[in-house]
Amino acid sequence: MEQYVIKGGNPLVGEVEIGGAKNAALAILAASVMTDETVTIENLPDVRDINVLLQAMEEIGVKIDRKDRHTVVINASGIQTLLVENEYIKKIRASYYLLGALLGKYKKAEVALPGGCNIGSRPIDQHIKGFRALGANVRIAHGRVIAEANKLSGRHIYMDVVTVGATINIMMAAALAEGRTIIENAAKEPHVVDLANFLNSMGANIKGAGTDVIRIRGVEKLHKTEYSVIPDQIEAGTFMFAAAATRGDVTVRNVIPKHLESITAKLIELGCEVEESDDEVRVVSSGPLSHTHVKTLAYPGFPTDMQPQITTTLALSEGTSIVTESIFENRFKYVDELAKMGANIKVEGNTAIIDGVLKYTGARISAPDLRAGAALVIAGLAAEGITVVDDIYYIERGYEDFDAKLRGLGAQIEKAESEKDIKKFQLKTG
Repeated sequence: MEQYVIKGGNPLVGEVEIGGAKNAALAILAASVMTDETVTIENLPDVRDINVLLQAMEEIGVKIDRKDRHTVVINASGIQTLLVENEYIKKIRASYYLLGALLGKYKKAEVALPGGCNIGSRPIDQHIKGFRALGANVRIAHGRVIAEANKLSGRHIYMDVVTVGATINIMMAAALAEGRTIIENAAKEPHVVDLANFLNSMGANIKGAGTDVIRIRGVEKLHKTEYSVIPDQIEAGTFMFAAAATRGDVTVRNVIPKHLESITAKLIELGCEVEESDDEVRVVSSGPLSHTHVKTLAYPGFPTDMQPQITTTLALSEGTSIVTESIFENRFKYVDELAKMGANIKVEGNTAIIDGVLKYTGARISAPDLRAGAALVIAGLAAEGITVVDDIYYIERGYEDFDAKLRGLGAQIEKAESEKDIKKFQLKTG
């Protein structure tokens, strides 16, 4: 099993290029099966979740042509089965997007119940509620969600809770339903907007994405398109907090600063300087970091996917900070790993009380999930001595070339496959 081995203590300095948004790309890839015509998607991140979804799509008969590492050409005219049950697909959360896409196009879909990081309960009741409202019969059997309908008809759907996944799934199914659908209390995340723009480029009629009311007028069919995925706000935010924690100076390029406003605001509260331009953000962390309070919220609030990164940084700040996790209940599992490095964090329910320490010290730690794994790498970069991060396959689910991009900023980090590799790194870095 591969690990990252890190010698900390170097400020990160330089420029880093941000890739396409994983969460937007997953939804867009699923939606690409909704036409029989050829679809080209650019700025696709080359990460494990994306590759697993593409593999599952191939297995049901979708023709996938990788033009280059970040461009894929898709033709779904030859789909042979509406059962998606690839052994890997169960491990990624976004597998359920194929439900809305296939149900919209074929009025039938069977998809294995989704997996993903174990960060808390992520029920699919709102997805099922939405599909039923559109006229589908939905049941769960044999570990699969099975949805079918004679026809789908537009309806007024009020979401009980704000949920990105269900908003996306219902939007896809409704795009090819008869009549008009209104989704109220819809999620407003950038990747919801990106999917709506993608579907509209294929001939869908969707208005209001990015607000809490989305209006969809169903169309008979969708057509070919070429589309480029938006930049990844979470990858960008991760590098921004890595700059803060290591007292660095990093320019994050190929971003949409508007999507980063809640992250930028917190970095300024911590005492960092943040400079924005059209498509890049520079973070300079020169003085001591200040404490602050954070509560994760649906967009445009502070993202739950950035919570481990800010907690890791706040644990190196002066004073006491409080982080409240209002989205997922299991999102503080990494705190025990940070404690091995010297962090002083007490978790009570969904709240972490953080007393800042002067420094981290290197330790052997393990990534419990995707974003926490990235946060532990940040801790290793800021720490004194050598840190080894195990289970990095979680990190590779959502970050492309993470170690290479960090090395480009001056970090001493390498992938290791054995204890021998780790010893070699220790000798080399002295």
